[in-house]
Amino acid sequence: MAGAWYGWKTGWLEVHVSGLPASPVPSPYASMSQAAAQTTANLAATDAALTAAAAKVSALEQRLAELNQQAVAAAGQASQAEALLVAFAARRAIERGQPLGYLEAQLRVRFGNTQQAAVDRVIAAAQKPNTLALLNETFEKLSPQLIGGAASEGTWEWMTRQMSELFVIRHADTPSPTAESRAARVREALAGGRIDVAIAEVERMPGKDAATEWLARARDFVAAERALDQLETAALSFPPTPPVAKPAAAVATPAVAPEPSDPAV
Repeated sequence: MAGAWYGWKTGWLEVHVSGLPASPVPSPYASMSQAAAQTTANLAATDAALTAAAAKVSALEQRLAELNQQAVAAAGQASQAEALLVAFAARRAIERGQPLGYLEAQLRVRFGNTQQAAVDRVIAAAQKPNTLALLNETFEKLSPQLIGGAASEGTWEWMTRQMSELFVIRHADTPSPTAESRAARVREALAGGRIDVAIAEVERMPGKDAATEWLARARDFVAAERALDQLETAALSFPPTPPVAKPAAAVATPAVAPEPSDPAV
């Protein structure tokens, strides 16, 4: 070992190392190209992940909107059922001549904004109980006066009326105008709940002046029935159709950065 070193030092021994393989030096441009390709691949993977996530978010938002619309529709159906129950309960109380009680507040809450006049009419009718049975009973008490004529009717007026009812020329399908026939039709109308027909017949009877209070109560009964019909119709159309849920807005996806070009070698 010492001899070899001495020979190389004095020039006696020449060592040739040209035959050994040289280690390659990496090019900086190749490294940059590989890094750019890796970056582009990473961006593409990120963009695909964001697109998939955006699609999932959009589907979730759409499902949430559908569930919200179903909840609104269910709430609307419950409100409609409650409004119908209130209207039906109010009708039962009015027809039985019973006070409304808590139904008065419910009528104002459910229908006060849109059917104020009908609500006021029903409440007023409940404060003055008036039933179909009471109208029948009162009419039977008044029927002798209605048939016999007014108390102020004189002898001549009574005889004239009696003679006019003896000879009546009418079509076969025309109802008889006699007081007794009208009284029978009033009873029939009251039995069928047709109060407006009974009112029309009483107004044409000889002693109608004796039925002034009866006519007023009968008209109030008809007005209350119509108000109840109006409330029930309003309950059937309550609430308005819920708005259609808007489609979920599309989530913007980030743009992919352009692939950097390789620098000129």
